[in-house]
Amino acid sequence: MSEPQYEIPPRAVPENDAGYFEKITQAVFQAGFSWKVIRNKWPGFQNAFAQFDVDQVAAFTPEDVERLVEDKGIVRNGRKIEATIANAHICQELIAEHGSFHNYLRTMDGQPYAKREKQFCKKFKFMGPMGAYFFFWSVGEDVPEYHEWRAQNEK
Repeated sequence: MSEPQYEIPPRAVPENDAGYFEKITQAVFQAGFSWKVIRNKWPGFQNAFAQFDVDQVAAFTPEDVERLVEDKGIVRNGRKIEATIANAHICQELIAEHGSFHNYLRTMDGQPYAKREKQFCKKFKFMGPMGAYFFFWSVGEDVPEYHEWRAQNEK
């Protein structure tokens, strides 16, 4: 029996800001790749991106980008690597403003999903609607039922 084209990611509220940043990064790198490829390489991503410590990744330099583009343990897409570093800076700003990434998400409570998705895609680099859906789903936020969401997005 063959593996399906997609899989349902597990849902869990991250324990800390690094956990949220990790899910953002997963959403960025997932775009255009099979779940299996990303899942199999994920330990390499965790090592390459300092266990998703927001401050450490935000401090990455152009030399770190060059190093990561050569790292066979991850998907070596320079634009996505640069987006991850930029997203670390965005996370730093949100954490400084709200006290934690979780608290930032609480500022969206009560908003319709479509508005939260649009804000998230606008705020983070290399983030599209599918990535935002994956992120919100995987960190335990309210999302519409997947097939309803897909049907709405295909209109």
